[in-house]
Amino acid sequence: MRQVSSDAATRFGSSARAARRALVGDGRSRRPAGRFARLVALALLSTFAFAAQSETVLRVGDQKGNARAVLEAAHALDGVGYTIQWFEFPAAAPLLEAAKAGAIDAGTVGDAPFTFAAAAGAPVKAIQATRSGPQGLAIVVRADSPAHAFRDLVGKTIATGRGSIGHQLVLALLEANGLKASDVKLVFLPPSDAAVALSTGSVDAWSTWDPYTAQRELIQHDRAIADSAGLTAGLSFFFARDDALADPDKRAALGDFVARLARARAWGLGHLEDYAKTWSGIVGLPTEVGEKVHARARLQPTPIDAGVVADEQRTIDLYARSGLIPKPLDASTIVSPIFTREIAAELKP
Repeated sequence: MRQVSSDAATRFGSSARAARRALVGDGRSRRPAGRFARLVALALLSTFAFAAQSETVLRVGDQKGNARAVLEAAHALDGVGYTIQWFEFPAAAPLLEAAKAGAIDAGTVGDAPFTFAAAAGAPVKAIQATRSGPQGLAIVVRADSPAHAFRDLVGKTIATGRGSIGHQLVLALLEANGLKASDVKLVFLPPSDAAVALSTGSVDAWSTWDPYTAQRELIQHDRAIADSAGLTAGLSFFFARDDALADPDKRAALGDFVARLARARAWGLGHLEDYAKTWSGIVGLPTEVGEKVHARARLQPTPIDAGVVADEQRTIDLYARSGLIPKPLDASTIVSPIFTREIAAELKP
């Protein structure tokens, strides 16, 4: 088995470097890459050839080491009989764009951006779920902000990603506080730009998620004034493209992968320090950030069961009520219990 990361792709030359810059940004520009540039980048990345042409290759999108770190820390990929090609993304939106364009086969995202993408026609199905604690998804303000509760942000500007779990949190908080969408001003920015906007005072708050929340709290000493407790289900999904599920070889690889991921997530609950250390090495953030992220997330893997379907339907209905998607979807049409047996087998006591 071979693992190939998106960082390793830069060894293939200047075309790969240009592709990756268009995909995730080069760190020098504060403007997100344009849609056309990203799609060109994805097309370039998808052309890289591997020596074992007949071997099954699973192209997996990840966010800030979410899946890769726990799999590697748990040694859960030992003996895998297919190649895993990792692509790292800063947020769910570009990851889902890559999936829609056919540049990756599968990936890990929150329930909210998954819903947004599925409603827009992305050919994807959620095939595994994870539940996490509520503190990592939060409204963050600077240490010197006069705001101490969500209601203090009425008339203020909040940065988040359109369709993201941060957007979901703002919509849920507005409803919970009896407020209208017009009571706050939303500015849609990718995480790197939102971080700069908060630091410079261009926005009053940032609705974000871990590791960004923990990073702001520990490094910038910002404050979380509201989180998702009692408001969202804390769901994230491992999804796959429909054509990957239809391919017998890739479907078999996906079934094996989600079983290993469930096993690794369960291992991570009892080995937070090792998990955090591996995660920090992959994403390049201090270990203390990783420890805070994973200690409060307490990621619990689960198959796609009736509870997951019901919670996903609530997310869909929230987005439909808010006008973020044109009409409600039936949650059962965008999630699949195809690998319930494989996942459940790894979670037995």
